[in-house]
Amino acid sequence: MDVATALQGNWEFRVDHKEIKVYSSKISGSQVLGFKAESEFSAPLRKLISLFHDFGSYGRWVHQLSEMQVLHRDEAELDYVVRQVLNTPWPIPRREMIVRTELHASEEGALALTMSSAHDFLPVKPDMYRVREVWGAWILMPVSSQRVHVTFVMHLDPGSDIPPALSNAALFEVPFYSLQKMRALVQDSSYTPPWPSVVDRHIRIT
Repeated sequence: MDVATALQGNWEFRVDHKEIKVYSSKISGSQVLGFKAESEFSAPLRKLISLFHDFGSYGRWVHQLSEMQVLHRDEAELDYVVRQVLNTPWPIPRREMIVRTELHASEEGALALTMSSAHDFLPVKPDMYRVREVWGAWILMPVSSQRVHVTFVMHLDPGSDIPPALSNAALFEVPFYSLQKMRALVQDSSYTPPWPSVVDRHIRIT
């Protein structure tokens, strides 16, 4: 998925809170809405890329994340398969997602970390519900050397045991709280994630 594809959709503005704007869009073939959220961070692009490669810190900013595991690394292609488990209200089983992530540079000057479902990468665990339909992207557009416009686009169908109306009602929690916590972390001067030098083989970032 490239940047243009990720941003396609008839986005309807929903909320602007704490300098985070959230939009929704109908997704063909699904009753669950997709979302897009935007904000600007006072941080260099290199630090944001480092954050995305700091897998051990995902629990500090991904909303409702309870488990995170890297299942596959192909650093020659900047391709990773990761497993994430998200908390859900009792008695709904936790959601398990397996997604493939890739980093791309766009002609517009942005970087996009794309996500696509890899739901059949591992056998399903009986105590969790495996999410099958998920795709999205984090799009990072430098505004200046110390400021980045961040866009988070995603569609996730949590499964037939959760009514679409309930999923849509809770739609905005994921992008809002994830962006809010990510912004706080990346703007924290004490947070210094290591630079993933493998990126230098593929993308030139000043």
